[in-house]
Amino acid sequence: MLNNYIAELSNDVKHNYSIDPSQFSSYNIKRGLRNSDGTGVLAGVTGVGSVRGYQMVDGEPESIPGQLFYRGYNVIDIVNSHMEDGTFGFEEVVYLLLLGQLPNKEQLARFDSLLSATRKLPAGFTEDMIIKAPSRNVMNKLSRGVLALYSYDDNPDDNSIENLVRQSIELIGRFPVIVANAYSVKKHYYDGDSLFIHVPDENLSVAENFLYILRPDKKFTSLEAHILDMMLILHAEHGGGNNSAFTCRVLSSTGTDTYGAIAGAINALKGPLHGGANAKVMEMYRNIRENVRDTTDEDAIYHYLNKILDKEANDKSGKIYGLGHAVYTVSDPRTLMLKKYARELVESKGCIEDFNLMESIERQGLRALSSRLGGRKRICANVDMYSGLIYQMLGIPEDLFTPLFAIARIAGWCAHRIEEVYTGGRIIRPAYRAVMNREPYVPMDERE
Repeated sequence: MLNNYIAELSNDVKHNYSIDPSQFSSYNIKRGLRNSDGTGVLAGVTGVGSVRGYQMVDGEPESIPGQLFYRGYNVIDIVNSHMEDGTFGFEEVVYLLLLGQLPNKEQLARFDSLLSATRKLPAGFTEDMIIKAPSRNVMNKLSRGVLALYSYDDNPDDNSIENLVRQSIELIGRFPVIVANAYSVKKHYYDGDSLFIHVPDENLSVAENFLYILRPDKKFTSLEAHILDMMLILHAEHGGGNNSAFTCRVLSSTGTDTYGAIAGAINALKGPLHGGANAKVMEMYRNIRENVRDTTDEDAIYHYLNKILDKEANDKSGKIYGLGHAVYTVSDPRTLMLKKYARELVESKGCIEDFNLMESIERQGLRALSSRLGGRKRICANVDMYSGLIYQMLGIPEDLFTPLFAIARIAGWCAHRIEEVYTGGRIIRPAYRAVMNREPYVPMDERE
């Protein structure tokens, strides 16, 4: 009976919530805060991160190879330096994003010690907020955990720069521990696995520690840790206009506390249109493996991808996941780096055929899309194309794909929050055009 009534109410919603899409164009509204050419509406300025996929020529955007800068430094230069030196770089990137400058050796060592000290969760937090309140979704648990940390902070509402920096460092240090513990509890309560909680090792990097506390045997290889470190660096920041960073800035502009603003960013990232695309890539990948008899046959891959575009295969959404980006058109700099090291990782695991299939999907997917667009728009593979494959090779379950994104992106979120609080000055408050008929109020006895 209740379900029938809910269905009846839902029909009213469907009828009364409909808006003619032509209203957007008639009022010159930029739907999704996007210009007609796909670029974002300019909503502010930032010194945190810069995403470049085009340059203006004679007033028109012209596509260029993608570039990503953290505080003016090319992220590819940062990654290459650490991969070549065999050092871990995520901590340096956190310092750079939060404080606006590269640290020297002494500054980084002191910062590492501080970050390491914050990994210990408050007394009783693991038992009361994680073990006693499990969730099927780790992002949900992370969001709830962050909100709960408000109650463990003696000074949660102070938005001074000093307090924001302290809260940011504590959250960045605690995210990996909350995520790993939440996943272990989820596996125990909902999947029947043994429960284990590992204490972080203060002598390990963020990437090493995550593998250490996630795996039952605490073991990992140097290659695995360095590739995960690279993943964290590449996902740490992506400009102020991405949905989760903008959500954090909107909330921060109201004067709310750090925990509320960061929880909002987490929930924005949880949405499948933002943070869940790498899992969608892997679902599509498995679907192709199951339905294409010979995955080395490029024409067969091309044919099946066209079926996906025609909404006849996979999830019937008509989307080839892992292709296309709002800013990058020629290339996504993160994808080029991930692809390079994905090959190295799968070769070390003896799974080169997995990489070859993903590369075929990229190549033939671009071919299929290009033939349909007729050259009207350039498209490239995005960061999600190879990130899921790397996580799979690292033995990281899909339940943790988006939480790992959050572990990296918390650095960028905190930097954008500090910048918004320190320089914003006004509450972010755009306008909506009301489209409704004026109606006289009808007394109850006169209604049908």
